[in-house]
Amino acid sequence: MEFSLTEEHKMARQMVRDFAQKEIYPTIKEWDRKHQPHPDVLPRMAELGILGINIPVKYGGQGFDYITLALVCEELERVDASLRVIMSVHAGLNSLALLQWATEEQKQRFLVPQATGEKYAGYALTEPDAGSDPVSLRATARREGDVYILNGEKMWISLATLADHMLVFAKTDPHSEPAYKGITAFMITKDMKGVTSGDIHGKMGVRAGSTGWIAMQDVEVPIENRIGEEGEGFYIAMSCLDNGRFTVGAGANGCIRACLEDSVKYAQERQTFGVPIAQHQLIKQKIAYMQQWYDAASLLLFKAAWLKNQGVRNTRETALAKWYATDMSVQAALEAVQLFGAYGFSDEYDVERYLRNAKGAVIYEGSSEIQQLIQADYALGYRQDKPLRCEPVPYDAETWQSEA
Repeated sequence: MEFSLTEEHKMARQMVRDFAQKEIYPTIKEWDRKHQPHPDVLPRMAELGILGINIPVKYGGQGFDYITLALVCEELERVDASLRVIMSVHAGLNSLALLQWATEEQKQRFLVPQATGEKYAGYALTEPDAGSDPVSLRATARREGDVYILNGEKMWISLATLADHMLVFAKTDPHSEPAYKGITAFMITKDMKGVTSGDIHGKMGVRAGSTGWIAMQDVEVPIENRIGEEGEGFYIAMSCLDNGRFTVGAGANGCIRACLEDSVKYAQERQTFGVPIAQHQLIKQKIAYMQQWYDAASLLLFKAAWLKNQGVRNTRETALAKWYATDMSVQAALEAVQLFGAYGFSDEYDVERYLRNAKGAVIYEGSSEIQQLIQADYALGYRQDKPLRCEPVPYDAETWQSEA
């Protein structure tokens, strides 16, 4: 494992940093207050190639590796979690699932326009009564000849009203034993008859992001839109989460870094008792903890990224990285608000927004409690990774950056 970044890594990181800091940061507070997505985010991310940054060139992407994906997510959430959420659902949960599970024809039809940014993509697993327990989902898919008839409702779906393609999960065999073998994955498009969606308002955090619901009423989905085999949906969903949790953890690193950098700057400027507060020991303690959390979280994330580059199953490592980074992002934001004092309690500074955003990440894509159970089950030997029909795709620079 290398601990230094390549020039390509640094170039990609700087490009995304410039975009986020110069184009989005100056007005992100305004859009957070409006509870609306910044209208230029998706088009500009598409134009810059960010939406397909870790998809092979032959499928319309930029051909970068998983370390690059982590760096991109960190830089986006350094400005606001809503930017990173786009990468989590479009790239992590959807496009990488197609890379692993889709047929070549499906990759050409769905993955290529997603990687180029022509189409936006989402992921719909969660339902009003099925979150941490996805096997209990109620959406159904009944096959009739060459189509499936989908019915059901999905909730807490990022980009619900903005995505052109949506990877959804439904039960093709509601009576299957075990139940998880009755779930199948499909790609639906927003123009299909019977598909409706709406936005959810009143969120605590990620207010500049799109979150909503999707309803499906007798939606006819061609068999060609089924991803994987019938009954393979649970395995696909879980492999998607290995990528989605990775992007969430990397984004949480950006939140920790934001808290650290903003706190260092403020502590050196703000004075009490005749000296900068940076000279007070308890302020130093807060900053020291933030540095510790950032470095430790980074190491966990880059270990997971290295495994992803090798094409090695990384469920345990990614879950651990997501758990630690998101928990520590909440702690870093709490310490930053305390360090800023009364100003931290207002929206004059960014730290209160960091705290609101950070709280969401310990809930979505597997709560901290779920991540703890995963770690315990691996340690106790109750959980073991079984071979998949489609294993993770390893990164190979020559192949991924070739147009052939």
